[in-house]
Amino acid sequence: MKVLVATSNRGKISEISQILSNTGITIITPQEAGLELNVEENGNTFEENAIFKALAWQGASGYPSLADDSGLCVDALDGRPGVHTARFAGVVASDKENYELLLKLMEGKEDRKAHFTCAVALAISKDRVITATGRCDGVILHGPIGEGGFGYDPIFLDPETGKSFAQLTNDEKNTHSHRNRALVALKQKLKKQGLIHGS
Repeated sequence: MKVLVATSNRGKISEISQILSNTGITIITPQEAGLELNVEENGNTFEENAIFKALAWQGASGYPSLADDSGLCVDALDGRPGVHTARFAGVVASDKENYELLLKLMEGKEDRKAHFTCAVALAISKDRVITATGRCDGVILHGPIGEGGFGYDPIFLDPETGKSFAQLTNDEKNTHSHRNRALVALKQKLKKQGLIHGS
């Protein structure tokens, strides 16, 4: 089965390819398909946004299409930034501006629990969409630590490693990430439905 991955992010493409290797799936990128889409993400949940994107790419390409949406949810901020994670401080805000706003809102708060959530959607056709979610729990730090990663990674502490996401290697992050967990869950669903094979 050929699957179009609705992203140009090389890191995401590599992670998806690795998890879905030896399953009979051949990954196609938007560049290879000669497509460029800008899908509005106005859903109320990560899953809705992932479904919107997957269906849009499936309709445009004719291939089964895989899309994801993810973000950071902070307990003390009633789940914000949530679906507004990427534009928390404004539509054109930088990663630093986003996490600095979050740190400001967290000043004086003792409860610093948070989690990253990722929803993935595979649109086999316009009438058949398979979804899965993954979650990574952690703690919001009091300031940025680490030089790697992107987004809110410098202020998100992963309890399993004792490091911020910005301190993890790519392999470490992929192993612990919410996207990895969502993709593994999707892979299991596809196996149960007989759409893929392999381990």
